[in-house]
Amino acid sequence: MPTIEPPPPRPGEIEPHRARHVAESFGTDAERYDRTRPRYPDALVEAVVAASPGRDVLDVGIGTGIAARAFRAAGCRVVGVEPDARMAEFARRDGFEVEEATFESWDAGGRTFDAVVAGQTWHWVDPVAGSAKAAEVLRPGGRVALFWNVLQPSPEAAAAFAEVQRRHLPDAPPTWTRPALDAYSGILAKVADGLRGAGAFGEPEQWRFDWEQTYTRDEWLDQLPTHGFHTRLPADQLAELLTATGAAVDELGGRVRMGYAAVVLTAARSG
Repeated sequence: MPTIEPPPPRPGEIEPHRARHVAESFGTDAERYDRTRPRYPDALVEAVVAASPGRDVLDVGIGTGIAARAFRAAGCRVVGVEPDARMAEFARRDGFEVEEATFESWDAGGRTFDAVVAGQTWHWVDPVAGSAKAAEVLRPGGRVALFWNVLQPSPEAAAAFAEVQRRHLPDAPPTWTRPALDAYSGILAKVADGLRGAGAFGEPEQWRFDWEQTYTRDEWLDQLPTHGFHTRLPADQLAELLTATGAAVDELGGRVRMGYAAVVLTAARSG
């Protein structure tokens, strides 16, 4: 279920930023993660750079460097913060300076930046403490830009994958049975409230960039094990899920075209 993770917690459930065992599970196969995870539209990166006062970027949860490479290609100097040592080492091999810490506990050492960005990671950050830290390390006029790729499958693909999930992952969040952007509404609201609560930002804005990608059967199956719920599945259960998903893709013609909405929550640091 690429890029639909996690939905807002139900009453009594743990909030995403407290689920460290999930947040730090993605490094299990960092090479696969980097190879298969969707990228971000050039227009998104260009918009963030254009709205920032300079090119010094802090990437929160840099992971393997997927977003960082896009900002580097746009002429930015990128420093990363990453709690997973395996992910951090992967990004370092690509030439990035990466410091191992959760963002909330990270010591900036007096450094400041023109932009604080986070691709597919800010829901693992405490929205209150994270917003305060972002305000601390941003220069006046600097920009925080937090973004997610939100999957928007066709109705046929959604129905097929929902049936696979019902049979093989009945306890998983209902990923395919409701509009994906609905799953993010609670997260975005909490993030916006955190930025407002910091008292250091202008009113948060929401940007959206639509794009799409076609996956072959093998490409789709290659990506599935990199997502939060799947990274912790027993090997036999994961194998059953991949077999069933592969059969569903075959029924769809051997390929699936997936729409994405790259959603950005952003605000400028007050002077």
